[in-house]
Amino acid sequence: MKKNTLVAPVLKWVGGKRQLIEDIIKLIPDQYTTYYEPFLGGGAVLFSLQPERAVVNDISEELINVYTVIRDNIEELIEDLKTHKNEAGYYYRLRELDRDREAYSRLSSVKRASRIIYLNKTCYNGLFRVNRQGEFNSPFGRYKKPNIVNEKTLRAVNIYFNSANITFRCMDFEEAVNGIRKGSFVYFDPPYDPVSDSANFTGYDKGGFGREEQVRLKKLCDKLDKRNVKFLLSNSATDFILDLYRDYNITVVKANRAVNSRGDKRGKVDEVLVRNY
Repeated sequence: MKKNTLVAPVLKWVGGKRQLIEDIIKLIPDQYTTYYEPFLGGGAVLFSLQPERAVVNDISEELINVYTVIRDNIEELIEDLKTHKNEAGYYYRLRELDRDREAYSRLSSVKRASRIIYLNKTCYNGLFRVNRQGEFNSPFGRYKKPNIVNEKTLRAVNIYFNSANITFRCMDFEEAVNGIRKGSFVYFDPPYDPVSDSANFTGYDKGGFGREEQVRLKKLCDKLDKRNVKFLLSNSATDFILDLYRDYNITVVKANRAVNSRGDKRGKVDEVLVRNY
């Protein structure tokens, strides 16, 4: 299947992989049957590869809803996105909708997807972030001309989703690879192990992702390795992660991350790409 250069992430996501795409792509096997991505997020790697067959997953119901709406209801989504206003009062009214779970559950899938895209494009720093109650909590960004209706990208992603064989899942990462067979390839991009007390990349979902989850993920990698399934994993280059994956092939790369609350302390940080091949 010929790649479409217009296919790109439609949401800005915590720990997104756009800046590391070249480092990641050059390590991905040339051949595999099905592409698996249990922590889909913004989907930068999926959209760069554009595999013909994929099983992608994320624990965030809101995120998976956005992708399924783009696949199934693109015209309604675009029309709804055009109705939004780049105003603080409007922004906060829309943001508050998920505080009333019963009322929020009555919103259509298109309305929910449109809301998430709008909030993502207009919130401060343009990131999807929720609190422990699962409520979107980023403040208004005050951008002059946010690209709320990125029609070309949305339509390109819609075409890709409908021309490829893609299965969307919303479940735990272990369950997401159920049924995987030899010859498939898995890319893991979990919430990163924090490099400092102020650096926590788990704010996209209320569940969090601590050290116990990191260990559980490593054990899953061990299981895949024993079944001769190739995997590539991204994470921060902390001592904990380096030790956890010491028996695998580790490549250290540098990425710009806002891992400090002080702007003058931000810069390039070491990240790792771990693989079993």
